[in-house]
Amino acid sequence: MCAIYEPFNDRHEAGILLARALEHYKDTDTLVLAIPRGGVVVGYEVATALNLDLDVIVPRKIPAPGQEELAIGAVASWGDHDIIIDEQAIRFLGISDEYVREEAERQLTEVNRRLRTYRGTTEPPDVTGRNVILVDDGVATGYTTRAAALALKKLSANRVVLAVPVGPPDSVETLRAYVDELVCLRTPSPFLAVGYWYRDFRQISDAEVIDLLERSRSRSD
Repeated sequence: MCAIYEPFNDRHEAGILLARALEHYKDTDTLVLAIPRGGVVVGYEVATALNLDLDVIVPRKIPAPGQEELAIGAVASWGDHDIIIDEQAIRFLGISDEYVREEAERQLTEVNRRLRTYRGTTEPPDVTGRNVILVDDGVATGYTTRAAALALKKLSANRVVLAVPVGPPDSVETLRAYVDELVCLRTPSPFLAVGYWYRDFRQISDAEVIDLLERSRSRSD
């Protein structure tokens, strides 16, 4: 029998509920790294409730030609910029290696723009030997999350914990192999889309992301 799930009211509520499942990290040296933009709202609530530092990591999906919403892979901000690709989709759609390389470079340009906007630098935080909670407002295909997790491993994080409010069962199970711990509050099937599981899923602006990061830093000072 399938579980029946209610949508979250908004990302703030999702973050508060997620923090309850992560209580064992409260008041530790663990770093919360949120994926902009919506993930920063969730991550802010997690970091605030658990008294942890908050920062961002910026993975970007690689879209199929002419189909911005269809992900065929992803690339992340740090590590070795390893490209995660869906080999089956690339073969099915007849996408060239050249397109993948060029699109990955285009996405990395946007990654660096966002990092400078949000953090003032493209340099990563020092996560060597540190536990990291990777937070987003949900996963769909999981490509961007996988890219972020691999980047954190390359940066020698001690333990990578993926924490998301919602995701489809198959993607969540696939992601377990890429992280040390996975917390997902709801795994509905059929899934449809991340936004379907929020009553308020409005777009978050760069200014809101910057504000939340500054508020979190002020709390930590």
